[in-house]
Amino acid sequence: MGDVLAGFHAAWEFESDSVLIRFERGIRTPKLFQALGERRIPLEAIAGVTLTPGKRGTVVLHAVPRAGADPLMEAAAGQLKEGGDPYRLVLPADRETLAEYYADELRAALTEDAEPPERYLVAPPEAPLNFKAYDGKASFDGKAVSFRWFWTGASSAKWKAGDQSFPVTGLSGVEWRSPEVFEGHLRLLRREPATAQPAQADQDPAAVVFGLGYGPVHESLPFAASVLAAVRASGPTPVTAAPRRDPADIADRIRHLGELHQAGLVTDEEFTTKKAELLAEL
Repeated sequence: MGDVLAGFHAAWEFESDSVLIRFERGIRTPKLFQALGERRIPLEAIAGVTLTPGKRGTVVLHAVPRAGADPLMEAAAGQLKEGGDPYRLVLPADRETLAEYYADELRAALTEDAEPPERYLVAPPEAPLNFKAYDGKASFDGKAVSFRWFWTGASSAKWKAGDQSFPVTGLSGVEWRSPEVFEGHLRLLRREPATAQPAQADQDPAAVVFGLGYGPVHESLPFAASVLAAVRASGPTPVTAAPRRDPADIADRIRHLGELHQAGLVTDEEFTTKKAELLAEL
């Protein structure tokens, strides 16, 4: 195709085997887009294409990513808000006909292979990467993840364990929980932990917790995606699901969540969503 379709916050360049997405760096552009800069999405990494009405006189061209093709989306695990989804291009409604043309061209070029690929098809953000969490600084050099604790936020359990370094060869995956919801954190899942990892991230030396502006999406999610890609390259397919918790711990977390809700620190919607998530882990 070789043409460019410009929308709000991004422009898509259509090539014979891929779509090159270039994100703007404007003040209104989501910070995640600015951090990504540009991404090349091979057509084999796209499962489908939709064009739907958007808000306030816009249309949305959405390239649906193939499961297991993009470490960023796998790490996000469906937690990104619509406005922060890098696979959505928002356009003025008067470009709907043009957008429909490109949507049809993309659909015609896609394969019907819906199975998760053996390797990631979209390149992850490049290491080295680092960000500040609430209880420590996380760093990744491409081979190992390091956590350096802050005395102002780290729990006594983490101080007792000391600063940590985890080679990717010893990890099975990552668990990222958005800082925009209750209990946001980044947890490293180990292949063979000497002991079971604590259920609460603030007590786990293999995790850093978010909050109060620490661990924002545009820093912590690319970090998680880069680690996830390195883990997959080092061995068996990584996992992103958290281990199931003990029922008693689930009950304690729900009770604590209820207290925050009654105190007005958690909205009705946040309370309902998080309670459902906790119950699903039983």
